[in-house]
Amino acid sequence: MKFENLNGQSIPKIGYGTWKIGGRLSPEPDNDTLYLKALASALDLGYTHFDTAEVYAAGHSEELLGQAIRQSGKDRQGLFITSKVSPEHLAYGDVMQSCRESLQRLGLAYLDLYLIHWPMRGMHLPETFRALNQLVAEGRVRHLGVSNFNLKQMLESVSQCATPLFTNQVSYSLPDQKCVRNGVLGACREKGILLTAYSPVKRRGIRSKAFKALARELELTPQQLALAWLVNQPGVISIPASLDPQHQAENLAAGDITLGAWEMEALRGLKEKA
Repeated sequence: MKFENLNGQSIPKIGYGTWKIGGRLSPEPDNDTLYLKALASALDLGYTHFDTAEVYAAGHSEELLGQAIRQSGKDRQGLFITSKVSPEHLAYGDVMQSCRESLQRLGLAYLDLYLIHWPMRGMHLPETFRALNQLVAEGRVRHLGVSNFNLKQMLESVSQCATPLFTNQVSYSLPDQKCVRNGVLGACREKGILLTAYSPVKRRGIRSKAFKALARELELTPQQLALAWLVNQPGVISIPASLDPQHQAENLAAGDITLGAWEMEALRGLKEKA
């Protein structure tokens, strides 16, 4: 597995996204056995970075992840757990309460990374970061970041964060390169901020005959090739999601794939023709 190293922290290029684990915006407890089985499989396969949020299944995703970690017997120190505060909870007291409740649901003493999930019109980032910085000072959070922030919002966050901003988590894939066009990826590299790519595999990016042919030539699945294109970029990590153990294993294996300059150029060419 390739890793990114930032501010003394090593993080794998491929993590595990838990959106839809536990439900979507409301809990689906009738499927808990399925969700716990998927999380157990991911832990057994060797995933160490797990990304969740208070809004996922109204907190049930965090509950299931915490349960799966306890049942796995994995050493907490060897895991990297990310959660997110929702945009309606960006006032000082709300941030503190949201973090406290996320930790309770997860059954953890601290989060490795805590993100503002979405920007909100009229948000007052100095107040929000006053709370986030306090959480770091108290040891309840180790690193801070943002998600879905545009360039201006991200740079303001850099100025308000008492510790180096760790990441901006955005949608990024072969067919969705908005973060390149709007300058976010370039600014992340300039400022030493990781870009975390969610929704890294989109069907319209991997279903062309040319893309599938290149994947076969490299003896990869189309999904692995799409992920490899991301993880071979400096300063980029990804958090694909899957309930299927085989797909989980294939996604994790993409973190070991090295693409040469010609493969990366070929993929850029396929994008330009799409």
